[in-house]
Amino acid sequence: MSTANASVPYVEPWMSGTHTDVSAVGRAVLHALDLALDDLTKWTEGLTDAEVHSRPLGLPAVAFHLRHIARSVDRILNYAEGNPLSAEQLAALKAEQVGEESLAELLAEVEAPFSNAAARVRVLATANLETFRGVGRKQLPTTIGGALIHVADHTQRHVGQVVTTAKVVVALRG
Repeated sequence: MSTANASVPYVEPWMSGTHTDVSAVGRAVLHALDLALDDLTKWTEGLTDAEVHSRPLGLPAVAFHLRHIARSVDRILNYAEGNPLSAEQLAALKAEQVGEESLAELLAEVEAPFSNAAARVRVLATANLETFRGVGRKQLPTTIGGALIHVADHTQRHVGQVVTTAKVVVALRG
């Protein structure tokens, strides 16, 4: 994570000069995932496992968002690759609302698919980004490029929800 050394100013991933071997769209997706992991680590630091599973003011739990981020990256990339979801992916989707994992286990669940996603994004970024891809049983239309952009967008949306919920949890401590 880029914030490990407090004496070195933090530079957001998109300005870090990394992933230069990947085309612009793929590089942007990889930087979004890097930023997501930085933010998730930063904003969940100090939360207890009970707080991670709490639903302050009726908001979805941080734990739900962490599970959803981890599992949706895999699902969206599956669609980008032109594959239907597996039975395991569908079962994992249905189980995103429940669990007793520790914060460390949840962050590890995010890190694993992000690491795997990097290799997948690198391959997809070399394809024709306008290639049709169908999403779900109804085969709703998108493209490889659309799915790649959605991985970044969707991930960042849920990271924002983690940050907001974490701030609420801390504020309610009193």
